[in-house]
Amino acid sequence: MNIIDGKYVSNIIKEELSERIIIENINPGLGIILVGNRPDSKIYVNMKKKSCSKIGIKNFDVTLPENVSEEDVINEVEKMNNNNEIHGILIQLPLPKHINEQNVLSKVLLEKDVDGFHVQNIGNLALNRLNNCFAPCTPTGCIELLKRYNIQIEGKNVVILGRSNIVGMPLSFLFLHNNATVTICHSKTKNLKEVTQRADILVAACGRPNLITKDYIKNECVIIDVGINKIQCDNEKGYQIVGDVNFKDVIDKVKMITPVPGGVGPMTIAMLLTHTVEACSKINNKNN
Repeated sequence: MNIIDGKYVSNIIKEELSERIIIENINPGLGIILVGNRPDSKIYVNMKKKSCSKIGIKNFDVTLPENVSEEDVINEVEKMNNNNEIHGILIQLPLPKHINEQNVLSKVLLEKDVDGFHVQNIGNLALNRLNNCFAPCTPTGCIELLKRYNIQIEGKNVVILGRSNIVGMPLSFLFLHNNATVTICHSKTKNLKEVTQRADILVAACGRPNLITKDYIKNECVIIDVGINKIQCDNEKGYQIVGDVNFKDVIDKVKMITPVPGGVGPMTIAMLLTHTVEACSKINNKNN
């Protein structure tokens, strides 16, 4: 079967983390700040909280109203920075438009920045100082999936569709540090098909449903589909979740591919849990 099963791998990682918490006798804590009433953000936060409780990470969550001031959000971040029971801090994005996201994210202590969004953490990532930082969770999850499936990265041509600060840009650094040759494509890229057809590994993270069809790829290409798009259809829900890749169209041509859902999504949460446990372990080792 040529499916890269993120759900399966994430469950293995959770079991490993659960064992690590017991063996190291640590008590990791994750602080989550949710601002506003976005239904999707609530769903993501609940998924993260459930995963925390499943493996033994204590959760500290704060919900703030949509019209909260930036100063009040920062005050909550500072409280979590100063709480010794909290080892990782997650600020659920996006924040309301009146709040400067980068300003808030920059207030998280570096050693508690388990989401990897602090500007200094991104700088460490760019300079390959990976012992001193956490890379963002979705890119880390993509690399972890490839490694768990023994898919070679070194020397391969990698094409990434999308240049966001959360996925495309940090993922390009991770591939570089794993000795791949990396091309980033975006809305201004010319002759996109010519570029993607050279990819040994194609990562789709551009937010355009079913963009990639079989004529965009070469035979035996490996595809990591990061896209999560809601499209209308005639089922009970009235919609379907699809990736940036037309799964049915490419499935017979690829070497391996992540499905949507069930591919990269579960790995993002698994990496958040991993970073939280690692942060706790580091602090625990410092104090002993």
